[in-house]
Amino acid sequence: MRLHPKDNVGLALTKIKENCSFENVVAQENIPAGHKIALVEIRKGEPVRKYNQTIGFASQTIQAGDHVHTHNIELRSFERLPETDLTNNNSANKTVSKSLCSGETATFKGYLRANGKVGTRNYVGILSTVNCSATVCQRIADNFKEDIMVTFPNADGVIALTHDSGCGMSIEGEGLALLQRVLTGYAEHPNFAGILIIGLGCEVNQVSALIKKIDPNEKHHLRTLVIQDNEGTRKTIEKGVTIVQKLLEGLKDLQRENVSAKHLCIGLECGGSDAYSGISANPALGAAADLVVEHGGTAILSETPEIYGAEHLLIQRAVTPEVGKKLMNLIHWWENYVEIHHGSLNNNPSPGNKAGGISTILEKSLGAVSKGGTSKLMDVINYAEPAKTKGLVFMDSPGYDPVSVTGQVASGANVVCFTTGRGSVFGCKPVPCLKLATNSPMFNRMDEDMDINCGEII
Repeated sequence: MRLHPKDNVGLALTKIKENCSFENVVAQENIPAGHKIALVEIRKGEPVRKYNQTIGFASQTIQAGDHVHTHNIELRSFERLPETDLTNNNSANKTVSKSLCSGETATFKGYLRANGKVGTRNYVGILSTVNCSATVCQRIADNFKEDIMVTFPNADGVIALTHDSGCGMSIEGEGLALLQRVLTGYAEHPNFAGILIIGLGCEVNQVSALIKKIDPNEKHHLRTLVIQDNEGTRKTIEKGVTIVQKLLEGLKDLQRENVSAKHLCIGLECGGSDAYSGISANPALGAAADLVVEHGGTAILSETPEIYGAEHLLIQRAVTPEVGKKLMNLIHWWENYVEIHHGSLNNNPSPGNKAGGISTILEKSLGAVSKGGTSKLMDVINYAEPAKTKGLVFMDSPGYDPVSVTGQVASGANVVCFTTGRGSVFGCKPVPCLKLATNSPMFNRMDEDMDINCGEII
């Protein structure tokens, strides 16, 4: 499959055997499914093009019919010209959904909270301020297994949210600020009908300091415990169980109701990507994200290292030059970061990505950004910063699924849509994590873990 007339490589939808011919091209070797085959001669140093974009440069002369992959593609710095045009926003948002034009409003059934936010789930969460209170949090949650939860049919469960930080850090450093941003985002998340925050007492990340950062309108469902103030571990667990029991009893009358789709905030994630990601699941998710945005909702794209080489496509859609510059500043930060640590952004494609046919970070990024659809880029935010702007928002994060999704949820995502080609089994309480398979063989092989088969698009 040639994805664009100007491409000089094609995508093997199935395994191509050596000497097989098509469109005047003869395969010089076996080409694995999902991998690239040269459609013309590509001389050493010339760009390798897919999606009508540069995904790398030939490290040697590549003959028509050759397998094109990591052995003959290299990454080098080059000018992505459109990235310098921060005012060219005319191409974004030219289409309007038929449903909006006809006056219809999309809805879903959610839990309307007192502050106007809407949850897609109904959990009680137990947050640890520090690693030292993590065991207590988990022991409290362990008291609410399935046999207990059947008596609370309107509750989705009790979950302990713990971490290995919270002390041994500067009280004025970015590390503490980031941790508190994440914990605050979870404490304020509409998928929690009740929150119990537990600290040890002597940690840097004090319960009292964290509470001050939480919106006063979000505190009605919060409870706190400090182990050193409650006579130790056992008694804190006992008190915690009693508190959670009361929080659960308060959920009995909560029911789902029809609410506007403007309350949807979807996290756009990919993991275990393959070469099909950029032509099936990611563009399909992008189309869905456009619909959510058109109905007044929010879509959060993230993983800054995984848009590297495709950032110009987002910058062209920035609603203002300032938004475009914010994204470029993030790109430059990551370039500087890997240089300081003697790394490379091209190290990002994992062994699984490469086995699936992805050769460079540029190729991976071009597929990844398609999850963002075609809507205008409305804002660029820091990791776990609240997504207050409706529309498509980019959140800075590492290129690592669990860290990225954690930040998306802290920013307000109440649904995560996760595309995968190799077969990720990542889940993320307190939000539903919908899995979109890029290819049918993996979907059929892992059907218990997948939700939607986008392989039917191919």
